[in-house]
Amino acid sequence: MKIVSSIQEFSTSAGTVVTLGTFDGVHIGHQSILDKVISSSKKLGCESLVLTFFPHPRMVLQHDSEIKLLNTIEEKSLLLEKAGIDNLVIHPFDQTFSQLTAEEFVKDILVNRFRVKKIIIGHDHRFGKNRTATIDDLIRFGMEYGFEVEQISAQEVDAVSVSSTKVRTALDEGNVALASQYLGYDYFFSGTVAEGRKLGRTIGYPTANIKIDESYKLIPRNGVYIVSSEIGGEKVYGMMNIGINPTVGGTAQSIEVYFFDFDQDLYGKRITVTVYEKIRDEQKFASVDELRMQLGKDQDVSFKYIANRFS
Repeated sequence: MKIVSSIQEFSTSAGTVVTLGTFDGVHIGHQSILDKVISSSKKLGCESLVLTFFPHPRMVLQHDSEIKLLNTIEEKSLLLEKAGIDNLVIHPFDQTFSQLTAEEFVKDILVNRFRVKKIIIGHDHRFGKNRTATIDDLIRFGMEYGFEVEQISAQEVDAVSVSSTKVRTALDEGNVALASQYLGYDYFFSGTVAEGRKLGRTIGYPTANIKIDESYKLIPRNGVYIVSSEIGGEKVYGMMNIGINPTVGGTAQSIEVYFFDFDQDLYGKRITVTVYEKIRDEQKFASVDELRMQLGKDQDVSFKYIANRFS
């Protein structure tokens, strides 16, 4: 997949079938739309193209927005490539771009830059300055400039919207298994292993302290989870705690992973953590010994899950 970081950097002589949107999560609802784009591009002998934006438009237009996203831009790119898209244009969204008129967007970007042959878009999509243009305007532009417009039905648009909401709600509730069903893949995040308080090693459970740079990335609810990471080309399973570690006097939010049968220095390395199942809520124990006993039980639960799902 070809990735460019602005509309101006893209060029093609083949023509394109285009869709646009935030595609946060690239979940099963999005995937059905992407399938339409890919199949249409093959029929027309064109390239498939997704136009998305970063920062998220709400981050720019609603300054008080504390939106949490399912994907970082790197994760979204990976998922769109896996879906089979030929081209991804990640355009910087800013106030200047938001002031483009509908006709400027169609003529300068879709027609002259993307050489659009077909655009697949939601029936309720609005575009152009102040979002005044509708799907009917786009159809009119299509007739004028010679490209086809395919409307995504209300039911499909609703499914995409509902899916995004359901994924976020499930993660906020700690139900990562349900979130994964809506996504069509296991939820994941990436971060750098940093030095922590190193208390885990004193009770036999040394952990990798994961720092996530992207503050907008949605992290599941506090609790203990079954996870895995690819480290050195091998899949390593473990269990993760998201929370404040109240038993040992913690107060700051942290993400810590204890990898099973693993003893390597990970400090400074960037790893991706895939989250499978929540074991329990984070809780405060009366003593470190009680915490150690519970971690042993959590490990047993993890081993059974891993054996049932992956063996």
